[in-house]
Parts: sequence; C-alpha cells; structure tokens
Amino acid sequence: MSKEITADQTARYQQALASDASAKVIERAVTHQGILATAADYASEADMSPVFSIDLDTGKVANQKQSGRCWMFAALNTMRHHLADLFKLSDFELSQNYTYFWDKFEKANYFYENVLATADQPTSSRKVAFLMTTPQQDGGQWDMLCAIIEKYGIVPKSVMPETYNSSKSNELNSTLNLKLRKDATILRQLVADKASDDEIAAAKDKMLQEDYRILAFTLGEPVSEFDFEYRDDDKNYHIDKGLTPKTFFDKYVGWDLNDYVSIINAPTADKPYNHTYTVEMLGNVVGGRAVKHLNVSIEDFKQLAIKQLQAGQSVWFGCDVGQESERQKGIMDTKYYDKDALFNVDFSMTKAEKLDYGESLMTHAMVLTGVDLVDGQPTKWKVENSWGEKVGTKGYFVMSDAWLDKYCYQVVVNKQFLPADLKTTQETEEPTVLAPWDPMGALA
Repeated sequence: MSKEITADQTARYQQALASDASAKVIERAVTHQGILATAADYASEADMSPVFSIDLDTGKVANQKQSGRCWMFAALNTMRHHLADLFKLSDFELSQNYTYFWDKFEKANYFYENVLATADQPTSSRKVAFLMTTPQQDGGQWDMLCAIIEKYGIVPKSVMPETYNSSKSNELNSTLNLKLRKDATILRQLVADKASDDEIAAAKDKMLQEDYRILAFTLGEPVSEFDFEYRDDDKNYHIDKGLTPKTFFDKYVGWDLNDYVSIINAPTADKPYNHTYTVEMLGNVVGGRAVKHLNVSIEDFKQLAIKQLQAGQSVWFGCDVGQESERQKGIMDTKYYDKDALFNVDFSMTKAEKLDYGESLMTHAMVLTGVDLVDGQPTKWKVENSWGEKVGTKGYFVMSDAWLDKYCYQVVVNKQFLPADLKTTQETEEPTVLAPWDPMGALA
C-alpha cells in the first residue's frame, strides 16, 4: 500500500537538521558554490600530477568541437599515432569528416533495414520505440568505424576538412532524424499494404539518394581519388599521386583491422567473464563488420591495455567520462569529489549496480597514451582527449586507476596480447546477443 509523507515525518526531519551545528554552514556553501565545487577535494590534484613511467609521445590533441564523434576521433587518433611515427608527421590528422559522411549514410540504410525487420510490430513495441527514439546519432563503437574503413578507406584531413556541420552537428542530426522518421512511416505502410519487394526496394533507393544529397550539401562530397602532398618533420617534401581512400589506408596505416578486438569489463550477472557478446540492432554497415565484445575481469582488462602501451601503441577506450571528473583540470579521480561527506549520505554503488540500474554506461571514447606503474601496478593513466588544448594539460587528462576500475568499460587491443584461451574464445565463440538497450550497446 502506498504511504504519503506525513507532517510528523517532515517535522522530525526539520528537527534533525536544526540540531546539526554544521548544517547552516554547509547550506551556505552549497547554495552559493554548488555541489561539485563544495565537494571538491583539491588534494586529488597532487596525486594526479601528469607524470607517467610509460608515456607515449602522440603530439597535439584533436578537437571534435560541438559533435559527438569522440569514438571516431579516438580510433583515428590511434591510427595517426602509428602513421606519424612511420612517416615523421607529428601534427598530422586523418579526416574525421570523411568517415563521418559514410557513417551517417550507412546508418540511414541500417535504420531502414531495422524498420523493415520490425514492421510487423506495433509502434508501441519496445524495439520500434527504441528505433524511433534516435534513428541515428553521432556516436558509435570501434567495430563500427572498422566497418566504415573496410568499405570506404580513410583520407588525410587536408583532403576532406571539417565543415560547419561536422563540427557543430545538431542541425544535421535533427534534420536527418526528421527525415528518417518520415521514411519509417512510408516503409511501414508499404509493408502493411503488402507491397512487393521491388516496390519497397525502389522506395528505399529514393530515400538513400535523398540522404546522400543532404550529406553532400552539409559535409561535402567524399573524394574517390586524390594526391597526398606533405612536408615531414625534417622539412622534406613528398607527394604521392593517384591514391584512393582504400589504397591510402593500406599504404600509410597498413593495419589488419581484424587484429584489433573489443575487450569489455561488464561485471553484471547476465555477462559471465571470458565469453563474447554482441548487441541486437547495433551497427552501421549492413553486411559489414559486426560489434563483438569479449568480457573479462578488470585485472585482465588492465593488463591487456598495459601490454599494448608497453609495446609502444596507444589504446582506444570507452568510459563514462562525466562521472567524478573535473573537465577543466583534466582529472578523473574517484577522490576528487566527496559527496558522501558533504551530505552525510552513502552514494556508493558497485560497477554492476550502476550498469543494471541505469546510473552509468559508456558515454565517451578517448585514447590511453601512458600509465604510471609502481611496483608493477598501475596507479594512474595518461589520456588523450579530443576536446582541444584548452582543457587538461594541453588536452591530455589524468585518470586514477580507481576511476578506471569504476567507470571504464571498453578497450581495444591487438589480439596478439590475449592469452591463448581468450584469443581462441574471441575468434571462435558465437557471441550471446544482448537486447538493443543493453548498456554495452551504448554509443560513445
């Protein structure tokens, strides 16, 4: 039976507060400064000094500006680090706008296929409602960028630079989502009217042509062939003519993307460790690389990242960046804000509880470029962000090991660093399919 709050209860709460000598002091501080500033423990800053025993030199940070392309920036950053070392191009960037164009275009097609697959369900069904809430967005995951690169390649930023709409994506996203929802009404009606496969295919083809036009007008049309002209760090001039986006990737990055796999730490009861998982309706390229996660313990999770850093290669990772982090100073540390002491309330939840109860999920992707090992154990990590140089230490953040334990959910590592049994599992096990709204399907 529901119970209302009584006057006696309120009076008791008021009396308890009145008897607390510190209550008014705390009230004045919080009402004037806010919760975070009052709860901040600046002793954390000394512990989070940006000095690391393993520290990769990865040059200037990039800036995703007012867009949600962190996953794309982080992935392309790991590739440009490799390219910059090989060809002496310290401040070089790959075109985030090029991969952004094709991701948007492929997401439209992916959405249409999911609309058709669920057309027999009412609009009130959870899956249809999930699709219509956000038909497409800027976010993504590592495997989704691999699917784009495998199909379309990549290009230097100089070949397809940023536009107003790639750097400030709100207008483009709202326009595309309006268009996709409208298209969904047409496709669902065609299915309801028992239209032929050819009629549905013709309707979808017209929709995709319109989508391409919108993207070309807002992001510019992608190049199919180009010359790569540059001066290296030694001031030597180079020009490489007649490249395609795929030949550029093969020649200047040269990775086998199948070697790089997604490792997650999701300590929830429905995801036993040392098994693989995928997420229904998560992806972008129909027929392309699927999202596949290998779930491991936090100890294995960190050791894999450390091994890759020790080998001189940066690590893409996904986390819940807004939790217990100070953006301007670039500090992510569970000791930075002490809300428990401020309010005399126990806010603690386990990592599993935060995932199960909607308190946390992956919201942002960045790059690990260093770690501080003391007696062989990590104490803090160096993080390359994509928010420009005005935050953190010229754009680099410091993350405590405790923060990683609590809020990091995904790393991407070369499978050569996996133990033999986990490598076999990752390569051969058919992944368990998770619901579309599972937190491991969150887009960074």
